[in-house]
Amino acid sequence: MKTLLPYINFHGQCEQALAFYRQCFNGEIVALMRFGDADFPSPDEAKNKILHSEFKAEGVHFMASDGMPGRTPVLGENITLNFMLDSEAEQTAIFEALAQGGQISEPLHDAFWGARFGMLVDRFGIRWMSNCPKPS
Repeated sequence: MKTLLPYINFHGQCEQALAFYRQCFNGEIVALMRFGDADFPSPDEAKNKILHSEFKAEGVHFMASDGMPGRTPVLGENITLNFMLDSEAEQTAIFEALAQGGQISEPLHDAFWGARFGMLVDRFGIRWMSNCPKPS
């Protein structure tokens, strides 16, 4: 396994949260993509919202989003654990193991950002996502 990172959904307040944590931890936003940058349609009011971001500071590393447009925030569903791998075989094995007794919400597939991606909730109610970058 390469890296395990928390993925935080800020329900429309991601930009404010990132600015706050940048100040608190003296960190930096190392990646930021808005819904308007994605290759799928999104409502006009969501175009400037954050689809994906990554934050780093000394000893602190997480990914974050405003959440998907049109989805009502649900208490307890604002943090997902994201495992980053560099082997599709290892990704498949871990993903399938975590899915046993759980629910796959998005099967592993090639995503537009250049990674193989999937999402699930395990049998203990823990939300997981996985990314495996595709070779360039």
